[in-house]
Amino acid sequence: MGRERYVDLLRAWAILLVVLGHWLITGLVRHPDGTIGAPELLVAVPWTQWLTLGFQIMPLFFLAGGHAAAGSWARARADGGTAAGWVGRRAVRLLLPAGVYSGLVLVAVGVCSALGVDPVTLALVGWAMAMQFWFLPVYLLLSALTPALHALHRRWRLRVPAGLAAAALVVGVLDVAADAPYVGALDYVLVWGVVYQLGFCWRDGRLDGRLDGRLDGRRSLPLVLAVGGGAGFAALVGFGPFPVSLILVTGQEPSNTDPPSAAMLAWAVAQVGVCLLVAPAVRRLLERERVWRAVRGLGAVSMTLYLWHMLPVLVVAAAFYLTGLAPEPGYGSAAWWGMRVPWLVVLAVVLVGVLRVLRPLERALSAWAGRVRPEAGLRGARAWRMWAGVGVSAGALAFFAGHGFTDGGRFPVAAAVGLAVGAGLLLFGGRAGGGPPASPGDTGGAAAAEGPGEGRQVEEAA
Repeated sequence: MGRERYVDLLRAWAILLVVLGHWLITGLVRHPDGTIGAPELLVAVPWTQWLTLGFQIMPLFFLAGGHAAAGSWARARADGGTAAGWVGRRAVRLLLPAGVYSGLVLVAVGVCSALGVDPVTLALVGWAMAMQFWFLPVYLLLSALTPALHALHRRWRLRVPAGLAAAALVVGVLDVAADAPYVGALDYVLVWGVVYQLGFCWRDGRLDGRLDGRLDGRRSLPLVLAVGGGAGFAALVGFGPFPVSLILVTGQEPSNTDPPSAAMLAWAVAQVGVCLLVAPAVRRLLERERVWRAVRGLGAVSMTLYLWHMLPVLVVAAAFYLTGLAPEPGYGSAAWWGMRVPWLVVLAVVLVGVLRVLRPLERALSAWAGRVRPEAGLRGARAWRMWAGVGVSAGALAFFAGHGFTDGGRFPVAAAVGLAVGAGLLLFGGRAGGGPPASPGDTGGAAAAEGPGEGRQVEEAA
């Protein structure tokens, strides 16, 4: 099949809204003692929780990721590749830039800690630089599970996401009713796994009938998903125990995101339905070369955007807030909202500069990934080292997602060592020996469109 431009658009749109959403809800204040604080907008101005309905767009990223992964894994299987080789290659493309980013931030944290920077300030900075990290361990685990999930898909099709959804609801009940948070953590994989699995179904025409020619009974499915998911979300929020916010709010129990709740699942299903309903019109728009060129360009820097988009906030904080140059109207007031426009413009300008500075690093990482990625036919002891590397790395990334790059203002020694060990096992444990060559769908450019760390060279056919 040809390249699905709509999938690329979904990824690009999701990244763009993540960046915009994080910038919008981050408000800085300068305390009388000269320190900087960041009050939680969703707590200070409760009505803003409704805005999260538009900005919680990550379900579409998992949907697009599942769509692309299904094609990539199918091609790898057809060319004789192994699950370990395929997972290892995807993990390298995700962990190499994420590991370098983490390493640079951790070095900065260590230097600041040694220089005696206030632990409270250090904790705030460490949180800001890791606020987007929740996605990485979840996506990494789903990538690792893709060969097994796709085998289930080939046998049971739409019954697989239905079964995962049922399991997620059971886990959610245990989490809320029985206060079993460790059991509830399973919903990170189950809820987002439902959307990822729907991406499999979308690719082979099980959701809209585009590919298998059997349209009867499928044309109405997107509408069923949109209306059913939306109605379920409204009921769970209006009559159930769940809040409207689709982003974590401090002190709010239960949460829709930590772990993802039944309400989040319903909203994700509704988004999938709407995505399929508008697909024909958007595909026609993407036929315009200028539009496609913009989507392709955004995809080419997607990982850099995702990882580094909070650095401009720190730059602006130091340049305008620590110096007292920034006007500070009442937090959440009309004047404060008016200041959001220049705030976003300045951050965008700084981010463009950051992207230019990081361009040589991006190119170096892309070249290095081609040299250290595991062989397509990875087996034996090297395969086990790869699996261990993925597991340890996911654990370290999960720690950063939950605690930031500081542990209460202290350097996170255990997590830093864990990430270094996990990345080392993955990057240096899967090379050597024969194995079948990489398939056309397993090259750096073709795989570029399969995750937030794989946004380079999207112009190459998948």
